[in-house]
Amino acid sequence: MGSATSSMAAKFAFFPPDPPSYNIFVEEPTGKMRISDVHPREDVDVMTINTKKGNEIVALFIKNPSASLTMLYSHGNAADIGQMYHVFSELSVYLGVNLMGYDYSGYGQSSGKPSEQDTYADIEAAYKCLEETYGVKEEDVILYGQSVGSGPTLDLAARLPNLRAVVLHSPILSGLRVMYPVKKTFWFDIYKNIDKMPLVNSPVLVIHGTEDDVVDISHGKQLWELSKDKYEPLWLKGGNHSNLELYPEYLRHLRKFISAVEKLPRHRNLTELSPLKTIDDSKKARSSSGKRDKARWSTGQLREKSRRSTENREKPWSRSSTYSREKSGRKLSVDRSGKARNNTDSDRARNSFDRLGDMVRSVGLCNVDCMKPAAFENFDA
Repeated sequence: MGSATSSMAAKFAFFPPDPPSYNIFVEEPTGKMRISDVHPREDVDVMTINTKKGNEIVALFIKNPSASLTMLYSHGNAADIGQMYHVFSELSVYLGVNLMGYDYSGYGQSSGKPSEQDTYADIEAAYKCLEETYGVKEEDVILYGQSVGSGPTLDLAARLPNLRAVVLHSPILSGLRVMYPVKKTFWFDIYKNIDKMPLVNSPVLVIHGTEDDVVDISHGKQLWELSKDKYEPLWLKGGNHSNLELYPEYLRHLRKFISAVEKLPRHRNLTELSPLKTIDDSKKARSSSGKRDKARWSTGQLREKSRRSTENREKPWSRSSTYSREKSGRKLSVDRSGKARNNTDSDRARNSFDRLGDMVRSVGLCNVDCMKPAAFENFDA
């Protein structure tokens, strides 16, 4: 039973697009590596990176001249960086960060075959590239893990005590727990995030949909409860496993989190800091302007406040909404000065939500069938 379940867990985890959505080539006369079917940009580097497991993975690095932080993004299942290219670009601009995305071994044009241990080697190689090639410091890195990507994200985060922050998007407690509501961790399980979450010192944001029928929201909620340094989670009402980017609150809440952690001192003893505070939306309007600009640190009643504050009542972005009627061809811009531009924030958000939503709908960031137990109906126990 153990061997069969281990095989099922491995089968559950990896569904690389077949065929890959892109090719790589060397551009003449620049000699730079490029991804096919996208317009070449000078602010995007494409590279191959060798891992300690002997594979060669493909990664891209998007440079934002105004950024002080860098996001290392581990994508979900049934996707590769060719499909994620434009989503990465939008996130880099809207969040004001540099962004590195990479393909796991066996995904896209990366060599090898995917496995749990290979994904750990993959993210480690990508992180090492950020350090050695781009001079990025540990305390300026935000790790972002979506779905299966929460596995390598938390594995690395548990080993880097001075990370700036961690974002978990529809994360899993473990591979086996997606299929069965087991109470203990078995040796043959994979991506044992439930055991690694308490080891993460960084501020943690968890985003999960309340109607996720692939990875139940209880996974996200339990991981948030286990985190040391909690930030106000985002439970998107009505959201499923593959559409959270379509909700206006997704980008707003993510940018609020980036802004909060950006204000943290670069060199700090995290054990001396209180967890980030959960703030009740109904109380935000009553708070003073001075308090609204401060980082959200908590001293108590975190769980009670989060239940009241994080049930998002906003509906997914709709082309028939009032916002979409106001949408124009304006390009998304970044506030280079760092000051709030309240009069234009909503316009930028509307435009960005719509563009990001189109991308998500067109590529499908995660195949909703990729984790369902039905995939194992013909598997003999």
